[in-house]
Amino acid sequence: MTIRVADELLMFLPAARRERVSRVPSDGTSTLGHLVESLGVPLPEAGPMTVGGEPAGPSTRPDAGAEVRVAAVPRPQPVPLEPGQVAPRFVLDVHLGTLSRRMRLVGLDTAYHNDMDDPALVVQANEERRVLLTQDRGLLRRRALWFGAYVRGSRPDDQLRDVLDRFAPVLRPWTRCTACNGELVPVDKREIERDLEAGTRRSYDVYGRCAGCGQVYWRGAHGGHLEKIVHEATRLVEAATVAK
Repeated sequence: MTIRVADELLMFLPAARRERVSRVPSDGTSTLGHLVESLGVPLPEAGPMTVGGEPAGPSTRPDAGAEVRVAAVPRPQPVPLEPGQVAPRFVLDVHLGTLSRRMRLVGLDTAYHNDMDDPALVVQANEERRVLLTQDRGLLRRRALWFGAYVRGSRPDDQLRDVLDRFAPVLRPWTRCTACNGELVPVDKREIERDLEAGTRRSYDVYGRCAGCGQVYWRGAHGGHLEKIVHEATRLVEAATVAK
């Protein structure tokens, strides 16, 4: 049979076989999902699929001479939300620490632990209904995982751009602790001034404190850089939402 994959999915194929159309042997019993993954494409990255022009799911068993087409996941990609939830929750693997802080900065509920192994990540993603973000293709192939996504890019700015373009989530900048993901609440300067450096006390009057770990925040010397990240993130989501 022949399998034609979308250009966006070619990155998952081995370099020696990175072609839009692949000839794949079929024994008549292998499922479409198995055949697609045998090419190197994790199923969470595969969008709508057809066999002989007809819509097909991962459990379909194509005939030996079938023509298969595999599209990329549509963007923005919808995520099932619970009642009262306005944006997806996320959990990131151990290699995406900087991205986790960027996502928290723009207000996304983002779990991250620098010592969590793959099985534990899957358990947390499933129990808390979090989208698992990773650059580990093997992790995305775990059948138990309810929802996962591969993060494109090697730089945190590119990774954040990819996540926002893919999910177009509702953002709430400046509402989460970048260290622990707790929610920030306003705090009176008088309550914390003993813990502040003299220069900080003189220069700033508006503060927030993490309800989880207690860390205090204010718009400091890096405020301009962070404002730029937030502004760009907001623009990206607005553009992705308009494109729906």
